[in-house]
Amino acid sequence: MSYDVVIIGGSLAGAATATLLRREFPDMRVLVVEREPHFTRRVGEATVEISSYFLGRVLGLTQHLNNEHLVKQGMRFWFANERTQNLQDSSEIGPKYHVRLPSWQLDRAVVDEELLRRAVAGGVDLRRPAQVTAVRLSPGGEQEIDIKTAGGVETIRSRWVVDASGFVALLARKGGWLEPNTAHPITAAWARWRNVKDWDGRELAEKFPEWSRRCLGSRNTATNHIVGDGWWSWWIPLKGGDVSVGVVFDERLVSFPQGEARLGDRLREFLLRHPVAREVLDGAGWIEGDVHWRRNLAYHSRVFAGDGFSLVGDAASFLDPLYSPGMDVISFTSTATTALISAQRRGEPLAPLIETHNATFTRSYRRWFEAIYRDKYEYLGEYDLMCLAFRMDLGLYYLGIVSQPFKYGAKALASPPFSVPVSTPVYHFMRLYNARFGAIARKRRERRACGRANSRRHYLFQSFSISPKDLPRILVAAAQWGMLELREGWRSWFSGPVSPKKLGEAAAAASPARVTAKAGSA
Repeated sequence: MSYDVVIIGGSLAGAATATLLRREFPDMRVLVVEREPHFTRRVGEATVEISSYFLGRVLGLTQHLNNEHLVKQGMRFWFANERTQNLQDSSEIGPKYHVRLPSWQLDRAVVDEELLRRAVAGGVDLRRPAQVTAVRLSPGGEQEIDIKTAGGVETIRSRWVVDASGFVALLARKGGWLEPNTAHPITAAWARWRNVKDWDGRELAEKFPEWSRRCLGSRNTATNHIVGDGWWSWWIPLKGGDVSVGVVFDERLVSFPQGEARLGDRLREFLLRHPVAREVLDGAGWIEGDVHWRRNLAYHSRVFAGDGFSLVGDAASFLDPLYSPGMDVISFTSTATTALISAQRRGEPLAPLIETHNATFTRSYRRWFEAIYRDKYEYLGEYDLMCLAFRMDLGLYYLGIVSQPFKYGAKALASPPFSVPVSTPVYHFMRLYNARFGAIARKRRERRACGRANSRRHYLFQSFSISPKDLPRILVAAAQWGMLELREGWRSWFSGPVSPKKLGEAAAAASPARVTAKAGSA
């Protein structure tokens, strides 16, 4: 059998790419090969403004998202130190009111099934359950894909293969292109929980009235982040009452509890050391069979596309769950892949387009990592440093990235962050303050001065928009960073780069009560 495009993987990245291709060329023969007979819950439930635009305005899922999922109310961060006794003592960063632009908390299994159903209804062929056992690439020619189903193995021929296989990253591994990001050694453990306390509920409001009155919007439907030195945890509510709770940590700074206990119990043990988590998890339990562990989260493919194949979503790259960029990557890669295949179908010269595609996404990954995530975990648990970084990170994300599709339409999603020349000065600015906050935090760790601002400090703000009128808010944060440099930053002005070994030694010295690690599974 022959197709124009075969897509490996039918969840969000695969179904979205299939939808866009059929919309561009209604006569295009597209086959989606999905391994699972039905989708189960996956991590990656929170959207941010780019992925929300893509899901709602591009893929047309707004009504489904409003009916079947929860409207998200921004991001909140919770900090603690030795003086923090309870939720009311915790330092907090988050919006005071509701957010201005739409985003959602998703049950990924539900939204993946809906989008795949719509793709099939729109003329996409589907093999499910079916497993791709081999792919033989032929640049500029017909690609061969071996597919195993209950009826046996068959070979499908196609002009294009799109890899949407997620963390499996089938083509990148087969081609030897997959490259772990060793400069960002992060690990995650997560589960879904029942009976987690309602952040907006009467119980907490009566127990902590001052804390309750401080926020006029909804805390419960935000993505709440409970943070510590070298780690953070996400708290994402799902429609129906379950809550996704996970921990992400830098292996150089934090060790996860070891022992023979089940992973869910070790996850609870880790979380309960934070007073906010102790309060909200009191009486909650993790769901058996829905507990997960993954090491070496950050990676990318050295090749994103060739003449006859392209990688989308997690099959192309993954950076970090912080700020929920995963579905943004789906938005950018699916849009750019559709543009690449469409250009070939129109007879345009493909070689320069592929070269540009690979250079663009390689540059975007590197710059996004260096501007936002490199050594972020060194200061993630410092309220004052994270407050400045978050205000600048979020403000520049809105002005420079979120604004583009709202101004220029879906075509703007073909250009990922930091891929165009005008963004270069912003990249250098963000990389600089991120590096400086990391250096300041290292000096604090050496001086055993971490977390001094982590109790009873609050920054509750009016949410950002895509208006240039928000620029002064970013400039104020930048000016406060300058004052911090004069007050404290000078201690690290002449410090050289720190090695991973020294980073771990400094963390151990600053936190003598850390628990020995065990990289295990459930």
